[in-house]
Amino acid sequence: MKKVIFYSKENCSLCEKGLALVKELQKEIPFDYEVVDIYKDDELLELYQIMIPVVKIDNEIASYGILEKDLIRKRLLS
Repeated sequence: MKKVIFYSKENCSLCEKGLALVKELQKEIPFDYEVVDIYKDDELLELYQIMIPVVKIDNEIASYGILEKDLIRKRLLS
């Protein structure tokens, strides 16, 4: 089963929309996901501060910012 990591932060409307998109995809395709707050890790904050939300699948970035559902779906199915 694919593992999705959703990098996010509090009070982020793009992140809320992105998480909703991830949950929609989970209804179509079985996968596990974890939400990670980048403000709890300085290294993650430095890496993703201007990119969030970021969706990583099997340790590769699948989409970030305004998330593209088709890109994420394609990566989940590969």
